[in-house]
Amino acid sequence: MWVFGKTEVAMRAAFQAIHAGRQVALLVPTTLLAEQHYQNFSDRFADWPVRISELSRFRSAKEVTATLLALEEGKIDLVIGTHKLIGENVRFARLGLVIIDEEHRFGVRQKERLKALRAEVDVLTLTATPIPRTLSLALEGLRDFSVIATAPQKRLAIKTFVHPQSDGLIREAVLRELKRGGQLYFLYNEVETMENEHQRLSALLP
Repeated sequence: MWVFGKTEVAMRAAFQAIHAGRQVALLVPTTLLAEQHYQNFSDRFADWPVRISELSRFRSAKEVTATLLALEEGKIDLVIGTHKLIGENVRFARLGLVIIDEEHRFGVRQKERLKALRAEVDVLTLTATPIPRTLSLALEGLRDFSVIATAPQKRLAIKTFVHPQSDGLIREAVLRELKRGGQLYFLYNEVETMENEHQRLSALLP
């Protein structure tokens, strides 16, 4: 989440827009990311009178209906959601800023739908993998862009190692990361034998 500072930029931009009396829509590609952003933005703005809501499949039909009504009435300052935010039934009272996270995972039509909701809306796109169209607009001077070139404090450089299969090395690396309170994911490219690999890793790392 806090890998290189994109979310921090989004939070500060959202706060400025809300402070100016505008509504903010944060569009994300997945439900899990929507929930993650909802928790982080809620924690960050806990000491401020910022009304935050979420539109995703994690919310009940009753909650979604209430959120849509509150958006239209201007009772929500920041809404975080997936493709539900682009629905025809989504109306804002004073939308001022649209933030699109992981822009490369959305189509042009989806992004233009949100922008069309309000002619004067500002759009902030966040991505570590800019799509050719966005890169072209930036290089031609048709879109402003910023590059976060400096890593956050205490962020160490990523190291990549290539090594023959070794259970001992896997166990050592996993235990070291867990000891420091970190998280891991294990990539495995054979779907047919994935369950066997899961059992093997479970035995290796009880």
